[in-house]
Parts: sequence; C-alpha cells; structure tokens
Amino acid sequence: MFPLRRNRRLRTNEAIRSLVRETIMSPSDFIVPLFVVEGKNIKEEIASMPNYYRLSLDLLEQEVKELWKLGLKSVLLFVKVPDNLKDNKGTEALNPNGLMQRAIKTVKNACPQMIVMTDVALDPYSSFGHDGIIGNGMILNDETADVLAEMAVSHAQAGADIVAPSDMMDGRILTIREALEENSFINTGILAYSAKYASAHYGPFRDALDSAPVDMQEIPKDKKTYQMDYHNRIEAIRETRMDIEEGADIVMVKPGIAYLDIVREVKNMSEVPVAVYQVSGEYAMIKAASERGWLDHDAVMMEQVTAIKRAGADMIASYFAKDVVKLIS
Repeated sequence: MFPLRRNRRLRTNEAIRSLVRETIMSPSDFIVPLFVVEGKNIKEEIASMPNYYRLSLDLLEQEVKELWKLGLKSVLLFVKVPDNLKDNKGTEALNPNGLMQRAIKTVKNACPQMIVMTDVALDPYSSFGHDGIIGNGMILNDETADVLAEMAVSHAQAGADIVAPSDMMDGRILTIREALEENSFINTGILAYSAKYASAHYGPFRDALDSAPVDMQEIPKDKKTYQMDYHNRIEAIRETRMDIEEGADIVMVKPGIAYLDIVREVKNMSEVPVAVYQVSGEYAMIKAASERGWLDHDAVMMEQVTAIKRAGADMIASYFAKDVVKLIS
C-alpha cells in the first residue's frame, strides 16, 4: 500500500536496477547461425543482411575461433549449394564429402568443444526451393522424412552434435530419431523446429542461400502447406507436444519477436528446453531502420533479444549474437 510500497525505490540507479533484474543475458544464451559457401578466402556480405556474410571453409575456421573467444559456444550451420548440384530429391545432401559435411568437420577441427548444430531440410538442395520432395504437384511428406533421416545420419557421421530439422514434415522427428539410434548415434541431439510459421520475415535468409521457392504453376508457390498458419496458437502446442513425444531434445519457435505469445505457451507446456530463432527479417528491419537514423540499433537489439528470453526462450538463434555479446561483456 502506498506510501509503504514505493516501487520506484528499486529503480533509483543502475546498480539497484541490475541487482533486482529478472532477465539476464549471457553468451551461453546464443546460437550463432553461419552461412557457408564453396571456394577459398570468400567473405560475401548478404545484401539484405548488412554486416552478415557467407563464408568459405577457411574463413569459417577463423570465425569459429573468434566466436569461442567471445564465449559463444554453439553454431548452426547452413550451406549455399551450387545450382548444378540441386535436384528434386536433395541428392547432394547425402554426399559424405558435401559442403555441409566438410563444414561440420572444419568447425570441429578448429574448435572441438564448439556445439555444432546443422540445418536438416531439403530447400538448399532442391531445384524447386522447397523443404521436401515434390510429386504430383505436392510436397511428399513421408518420402521427404526418409531423406531427412539419412541426411541427419550423414551429419552425425561428420561430427554434428545436434541436428535441427527445419522442414515441418509430419513425423520426421521420430523417423530421424529411429535412424540415429539404428546407426548408434544415441547421443546426437535433435533440435526440432516445432512451431515454425509461414512467415514473411524469412526473405533475407532465402537471399542468403538462394533457396526461395520457384514460382511454377504446377507446384506450390509458397511453404504454407507445411509451415504453420500464423493465425494459429493451439496448433503450436500440438506440434510441439508431438515432437517431444517423438524424441526431440530441444524445441523451437520461429520467428521470434512477433511470436512471443507462442514462446510463452510453448515454454509453459514443454518439458525440454525451448529455442527461439530471431530470423533474418527481424535482423534486417533493425539494420535498415537504424541506418536511416530512425532508431537506436543497439538499444532496440538488446530490447528485442531480452524480450525473447523474458518470454521463455532458453536459447536464441540470432544474427545479433556477436553484437550482443560484445555489448554485455
């Protein structure tokens, strides 16, 4: 009762505010997405993601060592596959000497303790830009899940600690888990993109990997038949619960800032850690607005990643990871 309770007493200065702060950011909260390309000494800036780059394997090695020095201990690998290696079945994804497999080994050789997570989906390898195999004008669920399971085993063989299926096919977590077990990769984790919405925030990412769906009359022009409808909330709980039952070790909500209600719902029901992906569009909007002087880049960046953690994220995949860690250090 006022004046016995004056809430502003605990906001008097920064020392007091930090003492009673509920949400604290640390380097261990972050997963660093990294884009990998073929070649040597390549560092290509992504036009729609200022100050973020595609890296060749030699520069990937340098980047990983720098991340480790900053206290960042987890990376999530994505590869940009040359067009001539793409087909409808994602054949190149199973190449034991493919770019992803070599990238995994590069990271592990450079920094053996770094947690290596890998993207498991067919869109970087698909000539149609979809996360699954196309047949009769549809995305084939079960056939895709079988290929994803082979892909996950291939990543585990190369040294991946955690595979991260981002495709949203039904039942793929169980199929992957069984394949890993059958091949004795009992300690390989699965980070399931459990509540991945069909969002307009993914555009810059698709530029980074040249993985946007091809606009052809006979195939779906978007990913709405497998990624979730952003109008839905309860569906996210159902999808997450199924992934946990099928063997997911970590579940993910994607995107981040526009889905904080979903993050909290998933956190409240989940018995496994919850990840959130702060996606490329979220990154690009802050970069673009700050470049025009419309907002304070670092202040908004910190506010958004803190909001994501406050909502319930145990870990955040973010293109801001290095910037955040440098600030909080």
